[in-house]
Amino acid sequence: MWHSLRQELRQLIANKWDLAMVTLAPLFVILLFTSMFSAGKAEHLPIAVIDQDHSDLSRSIENRINLNHSLSVYRISENQQEIEQLLNATKIWGYIHIPAGAENRLVNAQDAQISIAYNQSFFSIGNTISSAMMTSAIGGMAEFGGENYLEQTIPYLNIPTPHIKISVLYNPDMSYEFYLEPFVVMAVLHLLLCCCVAFSTGQLLTATAKSSVWVTIFSKSLLYCGIFLFWTWLWMFWLVEIRGWFIAGQLSLILLGQFLLYLAYALLAILLVMATKNLSKTFGIIAVYGGSSLSFAGVTLPLNNAPLFTKFWANIIPYTAYAKLQTEQWVVGSPLWVSLQPLALLVIYVLLYAALAAFFLKKYWKTNLKEGQS
Repeated sequence: MWHSLRQELRQLIANKWDLAMVTLAPLFVILLFTSMFSAGKAEHLPIAVIDQDHSDLSRSIENRINLNHSLSVYRISENQQEIEQLLNATKIWGYIHIPAGAENRLVNAQDAQISIAYNQSFFSIGNTISSAMMTSAIGGMAEFGGENYLEQTIPYLNIPTPHIKISVLYNPDMSYEFYLEPFVVMAVLHLLLCCCVAFSTGQLLTATAKSSVWVTIFSKSLLYCGIFLFWTWLWMFWLVEIRGWFIAGQLSLILLGQFLLYLAYALLAILLVMATKNLSKTFGIIAVYGGSSLSFAGVTLPLNNAPLFTKFWANIIPYTAYAKLQTEQWVVGSPLWVSLQPLALLVIYVLLYAALAAFFLKKYWKTNLKEGQS
């Protein structure tokens, strides 16, 4: 085993392009996504205000918008057509419409007819914009009613008002760095791992020397798993120790889950190369199977009401089990027994892919031996 590992490592070092795939490529992925998500969440998103009332109410709403870090007022205008043209040109993401007579209707206990419109084609930005504009509009109306109007028309009354406490759990800042970066980095790195292992295994198709099936499989798998685990743990050190995103659960379970995830996909790459005997077909299958991991793991798109095929596809991808494990142990801090199910699934994937890889590799060598004898 050690001899095979050293031989594989020497081949890796001898080829500068192979070496770049396990050094520069993971480093580029980590630098790219850490810089992309380092801001935490989108802020100062441009919106507009259609102010046709020019009242204390509209000024109060505009003041609340300026205090909201998620929003930035791009234009204040009376012309609704002009603002809608800005929205269609994607220069703004939404607008608040304060029609004429809104203040008079509000103080007469009528509907102020204030409306909000926003671009929902970008789901996360649309949600941020809508909640920020809604909060600003309601806050501005409450400020106007409590400080500008009622204070001048009725005497002071010390009457307790009902309150509802809202607590945002696990990611109160709604940071993309904490929510999305761990999933994206792992999704790209495991796909890159598959490509490296598949290309390395492709050399077996022209190799003449044969060793033990299991030695061949695990020497390739363990070497590349070790390399990509190094980059993963280096990135985790940055995220946890430097950026301060603490791990709520068991770090050991996350590290074990990462090893099993990488090992499963490495074995899958070996299996595909030996089964198809064609690197182009292997890379195509890896692109479909591994490339769809993030979309079908229930991280970015919900699986609750998904079609049966979508749920089936999600449950045959090892990344889905790892994503659940990572969420439970990194973010939520779930008890150990809760994460045993996704951990067991990862173990099953490893055993299944290892058995199939050994079967196809043994079959390939037997076929080559018969052809050589003939």
